[in-house]
Amino acid sequence: MTQSLQPRIYVACLAAYNSGHLHGAWIDAAQSSDEIREEIQSMLASSPILQAEEWGIHDFEGFAGIHLSEFAGLEEVSRVAALLVEHGAAFGAFASNFGLEHATGEGFEEAYCGEWESETAYAEHLFDELYLHDVPETVQPYIDYEKFARDLFMCDYYSAQAPQGVFVFRHT
Repeated sequence: MTQSLQPRIYVACLAAYNSGHLHGAWIDAAQSSDEIREEIQSMLASSPILQAEEWGIHDFEGFAGIHLSEFAGLEEVSRVAALLVEHGAAFGAFASNFGLEHATGEGFEEAYCGEWESETAYAEHLFDELYLHDVPETVQPYIDYEKFARDLFMCDYYSAQAPQGVFVFRHT
């Protein structure tokens, strides 16, 4: 079962921070960059430091292992958050492996093979789906799914830790 993510960022007023005050707000990241920007402007307007303009992302949660820098672009934060809400933690694993700047929804959908108990479980499923109908029943007990999995995951596939096993991805 895929757990839904609610990516949020904590945006702090840098003028207040540099003056020894903690002033900021938790903001839902799964909205448009313009909406995030409006919430940041509202937070800055209520700063204890007059005419505060600069801000930074000081914390984040719900990003499934993806790391955001303090000065990440709001367009990228919004894009990634929307993909996490749509695809769950599997997208976080994909982006962490593939690189955040290259991780797209289309690329994820092409590569993602599902969540499996293990690499061997996926290999067994794939083998059975592709080849088992061609293998005589008397030979089937001799199929070594662990070795098949090892070969698959050496070149053509990769996996990442999932809550109940592994997320499996095909190299595209």
